[in-house]
Amino acid sequence: MTFLDLPSGQAVFVDANIFLYYFRPDPILGPPCDQLLQRIENGDIQGYTSAHVLNEMVHRLMTEEAHQRFGWPMNGMARRLRTHPAQVRSLSRPRQAIDELTVIGLQILPITGGQVSRSVDHSNQHGLLSSDALIVSVMQHHGLQALASHDADFDRVPGLTRYAPV
Repeated sequence: MTFLDLPSGQAVFVDANIFLYYFRPDPILGPPCDQLLQRIENGDIQGYTSAHVLNEMVHRLMTEEAHQRFGWPMNGMARRLRTHPAQVRSLSRPRQAIDELTVIGLQILPITGGQVSRSVDHSNQHGLLSSDALIVSVMQHHGLQALASHDADFDRVPGLTRYAPV
């Protein structure tokens, strides 16, 4: 299913990759992600995400901006950023992204210790990496069944419907 299949009024959890395709912007996946976020902003659908998803997006935007601005290779980027705090302070894209998402009207869900604990079980049951398993835990805790993501690994989770950009 694609974003076009999301009915009006639907509550949907938005994964980090959707934000990244929107902010880059990706020539193929960016436009549908933009349209999805517009639908959330216009109130046509209810958009949710979590603090950990936003953190994942911020980290990725930080590393990509450092790669572009300073010419640093992506390999070893976290170590390089830790040892160059002046360059970290100069990065602006993560702040711009968070500010832009704030006006869209996404509801940002917190993470609890119990959800982290259940995410380990989801990793074991469905073969998901920890961040994806935590998305499943948060969604289940809040009764959400629709997920906007380009990550097909979520298709292994029963009861979850993934909507992709294309």
